[in-house]
Amino acid sequence: MRPRDNLAYAWQTLRSQPMRSALMMLAMAIGVGSVVVLTALGEGARRYVLDQFSSLGTHLLIVIPGRAETSGGTPGVLSGVTPRDLTLDDAAAVARSRQVARVAPLNVGAAQVSHGARGREAVILGSTAEFLHIRHMRLAAGRFLPPGDPAHAASVCVLGAKMRSELFGAAPVLGAWLRIGDRRFRVIGVLAPQGQQMGFNTDETVVIPVAAAQQLFDTPSLFRIMVEARGRDSVERAKIDIGEILKARHEGEEDVTVVTQDAILSTFDRILGALTLAVAGIAAISLSVAGILIMNVMLISVAQRRSEIGLLKAIGATPATIRRLFFTEAALLSLIGSLLGWLLGWLASLGITWLYPTLHATPPLWAVLAALGMALGMGIVFSLLPARRAARLDAALALARR
Repeated sequence: MRPRDNLAYAWQTLRSQPMRSALMMLAMAIGVGSVVVLTALGEGARRYVLDQFSSLGTHLLIVIPGRAETSGGTPGVLSGVTPRDLTLDDAAAVARSRQVARVAPLNVGAAQVSHGARGREAVILGSTAEFLHIRHMRLAAGRFLPPGDPAHAASVCVLGAKMRSELFGAAPVLGAWLRIGDRRFRVIGVLAPQGQQMGFNTDETVVIPVAAAQQLFDTPSLFRIMVEARGRDSVERAKIDIGEILKARHEGEEDVTVVTQDAILSTFDRILGALTLAVAGIAAISLSVAGILIMNVMLISVAQRRSEIGLLKAIGATPATIRRLFFTEAALLSLIGSLLGWLLGWLASLGITWLYPTLHATPPLWAVLAALGMALGMGIVFSLLPARRAARLDAALALARR
């Protein structure tokens, strides 16, 4: 029997039992669709995290007070020792490295912000003029913090987009005075809308000079030091330089942690990649269930089609021909069901992206091909037993339904 005849015969068999065929294809479609949707969610989460970290800046390094221990805990917590503070002098020393392009000391705190009768709690960022470039922020109006000596506590501030609208509405903002805590600041700029970045809404922040933040929060230390290397090739050398510079300044103690952006991205990429594989594996279990369903239904089909199989053998069909017929039928079921599942999964992914625009839930090509290949393979593998049983039937006994 030619391949075309095999295919036509299998298709006619499926059409003769529409309900049975539809149920088996639905089971396969659910399995493939589950793999597609779950891997799309995993891939969307991975891309979201990578995009969020990329938006923080280019060739970024972050200096954190305290040494990261192998235990993974907060530095100094187990020993009861408080990490040495980072200072503006530390930031100035780091800026002198040849591998460093920009340095922005950073303080973070919360304070009551008000203008006239309007007020609210807001996150206050204390930094310098370099912070705008390191974080790749944009201005909607005015200018950013003035360059110069970071120890100079100028009474100026830059508002996030949401802060500007909530405190001033449609009124002019540049040059207006704003009260932060117990101090007054003149508004010199407004940031363009940035949205959420790693769960942090920059539109709801107020940026002030780092020295003013130290006075406002009554602390001489820094929360972090943001560093931008001169290029991708300079990141590792900059990391080494920063460690050596601060070690020399801190009496030979390695009491800071320098985290590179690439290291963070690589860690999250591995974690989310493993998570995607895990959920794909869980979803693939449903494909095994669909394969078992195909096997059970085809075993029943062998019993119901004994006379048909006997007639085929009586007119010269060999056991190999019978096996091919059942393989073709299973493959056709699996192929149609898997394509239907891919379509349903793709539509579901589009729906998720429409509901959550920040999460681009697009199934990776490897997952789609793996799901289709696994579905086809499962259909054929689980048809082996029914095909062998059909091929072993005696023609005379089959025709006699015995």
